[in-house]
Amino acid sequence: MKAKRAIYPGTFDPVHYGHLDLMRRACAIFDELVVAVFDHGRPSKTLLYSVEERVAMIEDSLEDQDGISVVPYAGLTVDFARQIGAQVIVRGLRVFSDFEFEFRMALANQRLAPDIEVVNLITREEHTFLSSTIIREIASFNGDVSSMVPPNVAATLIQRFNNQDLNSYSAPVSLRD
Repeated sequence: MKAKRAIYPGTFDPVHYGHLDLMRRACAIFDELVVAVFDHGRPSKTLLYSVEERVAMIEDSLEDQDGISVVPYAGLTVDFARQIGAQVIVRGLRVFSDFEFEFRMALANQRLAPDIEVVNLITREEHTFLSSTIIREIASFNGDVSSMVPPNVAATLIQRFNNQDLNSYSAPVSLRD
């Protein structure tokens, strides 16, 4: 049987428990999971964390999870999937409104790369409200996000919003997170 490598692409700005749950569940399904952290590389897409910081936060959050690697990428997701030999793109669905976005994205990816499958995993009920945008918003007002993100991420959010010039943080990224 051919080994299956899957990628789970996203911005992960920041990573939260919903993301981590999907990573672990995808790892149980596929032989290898590559968490692909998207590097916008465009000044107009200001994020709270650099791609290097996001990669490090995910790696720290996963600890010694076997079968998962975390790497940055830029460009089209299907191009990156082909570059690393992934046969599957994993995406998460939280609520019904996610379905339309993910459906359109899957169709576009199918058009660009019919050889790469898209698998959508349904989030666990306790994570349906989580999004990086909501977490950033709560943290920006010194709200408690400790039940939503791992301790290492909560610490970086506190530091970022308490000790940073917030002019470097603009509006939430328009991509679904």
